[in-house]
Amino acid sequence: MPERLIPGDLAPDFTLKNAEGQDVSLNAYRGRSTVVYFYPAASTPGCTKEACDFRDSLAFLRTAGYEVLGISPDPVDKLARFAAAEGLNFPLLSDADHAVAEAYGAWGEKKNYGRSYEGLIRSTVVIGPEGTITVAQYNVRATGHVAKLRRDLKLDG
Repeated sequence: MPERLIPGDLAPDFTLKNAEGQDVSLNAYRGRSTVVYFYPAASTPGCTKEACDFRDSLAFLRTAGYEVLGISPDPVDKLARFAAAEGLNFPLLSDADHAVAEAYGAWGEKKNYGRSYEGLIRSTVVIGPEGTITVAQYNVRATGHVAKLRRDLKLDG
């Protein structure tokens, strides 16, 4: 099982392709707080609910000083369809080889209906402006997660 990150850890840098096939680097977000959330699969019910919650909270989060990046193992073309279908207004990044998820402790053993397998663990990491982890949450619930995150960050709204 990969090591999970904890507050105070330096966030592993990464560069991934977004839904338009362009490179997006975490380094470009230095100087701002960034919510990086890992979700298992675009266009599935839970992931759609979570993405739409981030979409609907984005203006509030940006006003509070936070950017949002969504990362999944989906290929770029699937991310593009997902973003278009749901009107998503923040970058979705493709981590097809799950190297970034592994670096963030968001890839590992999952259990479903009694069977174990390797997969993406729904997780959210908040990175401060200086590049260190301020919040690390693993095995989060898709429904209500953004509201809980806002409470955890002590953001009113």
